[in-house]
Amino acid sequence: MSITYRKLLAYFFRGLLFLTPLAVTVYIVYQLFLFLDNLIPVSIPGIGILMVLALITFVGYLASLFFTKPLFDWFERGVFKIPFVNLLYTSIKDLMGAFVGEKKKFNSPVLVAISDNLYRIGFVTQDDMASIGMPDYVAVYFPHSYNVSGNVFLVKRENVKPLTGLKNSEVMKFMVSGGVSSLEKAK
Repeated sequence: MSITYRKLLAYFFRGLLFLTPLAVTVYIVYQLFLFLDNLIPVSIPGIGILMVLALITFVGYLASLFFTKPLFDWFERGVFKIPFVNLLYTSIKDLMGAFVGEKKKFNSPVLVAISDNLYRIGFVTQDDMASIGMPDYVAVYFPHSYNVSGNVFLVKRENVKPLTGLKNSEVMKFMVSGGVSSLEKAK
């Protein structure tokens, strides 16, 4: 029984498709574990990360106590007075609060009609934009996919026309470059 070159290549790519995301995920989790574990240098592996988690939980507990909350508020007011640090700190705090805070922001997925036949999926992040003179509007966040900047649209099938005679890799390169790279017919 002979395996053709094409089948062998298909098996290789199928294996690559399975193993690459798994390997990258394991690597990132491992590196994150090492980073957190080495924040507090302890000779026993894993104890450092437990200490970091305990410290984060303890600070969260202190920040919620009635008598220590003014101290945390005072610290934040001080941070707000430092120009660049203020921008960085508030941006990170707002982003973290959108995922884990009491006022989560990414819990209202919506389908937005862009035109009669064009829709986008996003998340409502502000229910009322009256503060900028637009009381009938809401703020909707449209995330991008992976590291390649992009959007997802839901379009009627009849409005989709296949691009024939072009290599997929060339079309992707054309899109990623913002239309700067050349787009040539496949040979």
